[in-house]
Amino acid sequence: MKFLRNLLASILGSLVAFMIIVGMFFIFMALVGNVDDGVVVKKNSVLEISFTSPVLDYTGKDETDPFAAFGSEELGLDEILHAIEVAKNDNNIEGISIATGYLMAGVAQTREIRKALIDFKTSGKFVMAHADVYTQRDYYLASAADEVYINPVGVLDFKGLATEVLFYKGLQEKSGIKMEVIRHGKYKSAVEPFLSDTMSDENRTQIKELITSIWSVILDDISESRNITPQNLNIIADTLGGRTPDYAVASGLLDGALHYDQYEGLLKDRIGVSQDEELDYVGLRDYIQKANKERIRTGSDKIAVIYAQGEILGGEGGKDYIGQGLILDALHKAVDNESIKAIVLRVDSPGGSALVSDIIWREMQLAKKEKPLVVSFGNVAASGGYYIGVGGDRIFAEPTTITGSIGVFGTIPNVHQLAENMGVNAEQVGTNKNSVDYSFFEPMNDTFRNVMQESIEETYQTFLNRVSQGRNMPVERVNQIAQGRVWSGVDAQALGLVDELGNLDDAIAAAADMAGLESYGVRKYPKYKSDFERLMEDFGSVKTKIGESIIQEEIGTEAYEILKEFKQFTKQEGVQAKMPFSLKIK
Repeated sequence: MKFLRNLLASILGSLVAFMIIVGMFFIFMALVGNVDDGVVVKKNSVLEISFTSPVLDYTGKDETDPFAAFGSEELGLDEILHAIEVAKNDNNIEGISIATGYLMAGVAQTREIRKALIDFKTSGKFVMAHADVYTQRDYYLASAADEVYINPVGVLDFKGLATEVLFYKGLQEKSGIKMEVIRHGKYKSAVEPFLSDTMSDENRTQIKELITSIWSVILDDISESRNITPQNLNIIADTLGGRTPDYAVASGLLDGALHYDQYEGLLKDRIGVSQDEELDYVGLRDYIQKANKERIRTGSDKIAVIYAQGEILGGEGGKDYIGQGLILDALHKAVDNESIKAIVLRVDSPGGSALVSDIIWREMQLAKKEKPLVVSFGNVAASGGYYIGVGGDRIFAEPTTITGSIGVFGTIPNVHQLAENMGVNAEQVGTNKNSVDYSFFEPMNDTFRNVMQESIEETYQTFLNRVSQGRNMPVERVNQIAQGRVWSGVDAQALGLVDELGNLDDAIAAAADMAGLESYGVRKYPKYKSDFERLMEDFGSVKTKIGESIIQEEIGTEAYEILKEFKQFTKQEGVQAKMPFSLKIK
């Protein structure tokens, strides 16, 4: 009886779940059917650009997927830039209003959006900006506008770049959970937080030089737009000369302090409509929907743009991490497709698995034998991200791209002290001398450490050889500028680690030139599964996301980021070619 009862309960549960799924399907289909057949942009409209979601280089939406627009918060940089370019020639768009409050994008991505806004202005249309609060990144973007305004009681942050590195040695000693570390490269400081309570001189040196170089690029760009010398901008930063709206206006950072209704009055004057009329705004996300239907580049010949973004972990891959599955599949499709005449690999990655990096590098070698292959670096192309990049014929980087980090390391968690403190003793039995190579419950022995060190050194030498081959540089020279150190794009070009300073469009133009193309279209790879599709495949992932959201809400965002970072180290497998430190520039 109990068996039948459980069986019936299971059947009933399955039926209910099936009915829920079917119901959700029809609800979504109804929503899709009610979505505007096309976003209507009225005459004298203003494109309002605000960023309330993270910006990825690429979201990989499949336009044929009816659910692609649902469940995805992120914006794609490719779609943002395309929308601004379409708006430039849209007769119904009179100008752009930047109303962002907290831009969640990398410095290189911000610079690309900024350049697109400056290009937009060449059409004779206006770009204006207003905010209650400007972070430094928000202000960097807004400074491209013709005029920049702030709420009279608003806040502008302008004080120079800084970053913070957390150290876990004390935490390890107190918890009894230790990370065993083997590394090569005196600047390979991704593992330094587990070895020390303080920052090494080498790490401090490279961070200081890196953020100083990035800050110089930001200052030069703001200087050109605001007509303030970089020297005076540094004085403003050092004296906190923009700390109040009045000071910010007096220093030249801003054009005025206005309430939003007053700012809207200026927009109406710009457009030439009466003050008692309502302004017609079209939001960026809506306009992207319209712009995606328009093609700026056309031609039967194509250039494939393959996006590799996130940590290199292996497996299939997705919009948040790089796996060999999707990348190799994209390379094969690009090579096999006769209409594709050249390939551009867009890299935005701090690195990760050395093995997966080498697998992708090898496929790059095979692909470029068939077609020109150009590489474009985004926010970061460090370690494994740089590793795969040197497989291309030419490399482009943004001046602010975090580049290099030619070094490797390995980390293995060890709970010997914790187990001892809790009264747990582990005993091992093996058939041979080295059959028990490592136990989480015992200190790492010398034999295992030596084997791991040997593997690290071999991987490092392979990395040097890959760079030497790709950059046509002696191994000795590569070793001098390697050691796990990271550079800005400007410094990387001076050292020969990249060929040109430029954005993705520059890389695409170079690929077209190498292929002898005058007109061409662009085909993007890979296509990712929509969040809805993944929801239907795996309800477990939803449970995980809900759990993560609850934890983040309870302990706070900063503490959650620390927990996530520590957890990532414990999950790493094999030798890592990864960014030398977790860098959040603010």
